[in-house]
Amino acid sequence: MKHLFYLLAILFLIHTYAQDRNVVSEIKKESLLKTVSILSSEKFDGRLPGSEGYDKAAKYAANKFLESKLKPLGDVGYFQFLNVEYNKIDTPAVFEAIVDSITIKYELGKDFVFRGFSGANSFTLPVAFCGYGLSRPDLGYDDYQNVNVKNKIVIVFKQNPKWKIDDKDWGTNYPREKSLVAKQKGAKGILFISLPNDEKPQPLIGSILHGEGEQPTDFPQLHISLQAANDLLSRVGLTINECQTKIDEKKKPFSFLTRTKAKIVATTFYQKNAQTMNVVGMIEGSDPKLKNEYVVIGAHLDHVGSQAGLLFPGANDNASGSAGVIELAKAFSSDKTKPKRSIIFVLFASEEQGLFGSKHFVDNLKISKEKIVAMLNLDCIGYGDSIQVGNGKSSPNLWQIAKEFDQKNFKLMVSDTWSGGGADATAFHEQGIPSLYFVSKYSYDHLHLPTDTVETLNPDLFEKIVKLAFLTAKQVTDGKYEREEVKK
Repeated sequence: MKHLFYLLAILFLIHTYAQDRNVVSEIKKESLLKTVSILSSEKFDGRLPGSEGYDKAAKYAANKFLESKLKPLGDVGYFQFLNVEYNKIDTPAVFEAIVDSITIKYELGKDFVFRGFSGANSFTLPVAFCGYGLSRPDLGYDDYQNVNVKNKIVIVFKQNPKWKIDDKDWGTNYPREKSLVAKQKGAKGILFISLPNDEKPQPLIGSILHGEGEQPTDFPQLHISLQAANDLLSRVGLTINECQTKIDEKKKPFSFLTRTKAKIVATTFYQKNAQTMNVVGMIEGSDPKLKNEYVVIGAHLDHVGSQAGLLFPGANDNASGSAGVIELAKAFSSDKTKPKRSIIFVLFASEEQGLFGSKHFVDNLKISKEKIVAMLNLDCIGYGDSIQVGNGKSSPNLWQIAKEFDQKNFKLMVSDTWSGGGADATAFHEQGIPSLYFVSKYSYDHLHLPTDTVETLNPDLFEKIVKLAFLTAKQVTDGKYEREEVKK
């Protein structure tokens, strides 16, 4: 009888393992890439929260949750609503330099982009170079002290200095903050430039990470190329590299009028409170007790939109993670062995703007946060050559589960990890919820660029990361992991 019991137990384990393998095998790169192609298409216009394109993407995701028979957990159906700032950048969109009598016309996407929260205006005005765009009399440093920028356009470095005065921080370097300083000094618009002396200066990215403060709706904000900056400095016989060097070596302002002009035409439509939504659904657990405990699997659905017809597709960031969540929902729904714990699938809004969707989700939980055993976040999982799982220093037991499954199946996971959450896992980590952040290593070559398209993705790696996330999540949903104390 004892031998029969052991035999049945072994057969059960073999059957369960085979079922798991069958479900994992149904996670296919072709399905993942199809979803990414749809989400990163022109139809969804870069998925900027508050826009029609994002709403279409959210409806598409909700229909996918419905196909997987997820229980709706939103305010209305699958939608959990929140309000965010929204800014549409439309045509006409013009940036030109006027050097003596010569007009140099620049191309959107190649020579300049708008900051996501650019204001609208149209003018041709003189240009002033104002270093780092900082006015910090408390530190004895003011880029505006010896230059009159009233009714002018200012050029400033986008980033803050890497050096300090009296070992004190400069504070944030958000574009809105620097724009409001320039506007207060009398400027009419601002041109940001990446630090030219960096080994790899930041490219012209689309971004809606803007910082606090009221929106200067009549104040254009552009990020321009180093070549365009040098064109505007050509009358004074300096390059932008030389300007940075002068400031950094002496740790003193070096600001001046360039004796050139620029033409800017910026067309925008701003809403202070635009409605957007997270997309939330659930598979209820099968165990009478464990079903009251939850695993959250999430990714951000949003990206940075488009500018006057210039599309930022966001295939890797983060149509890939969103496709992963949709595929995982389908896999768990089709699994004949139902999870013992309940699984909440969520696609967050407004990660790019400041993690607003995930913060809203955590701040408005309909369940006790203590009942959430783990959160798995998928962000930028389609491009690169290996797998990185973040937040392992804060949730080491959870991280070890992923590491062991990778060793058995893929051998693609690097040992490097971090603490403190990261991206949408941050809001959960801060509430003491164990979290992992799945990302592909070397994932950011096309970050926030028009070139972040589905054609650049690594399909095999993409598929394996989603499979690893499934295996990790299944271990947790089956009750084989107990919630650990999060290490801060």
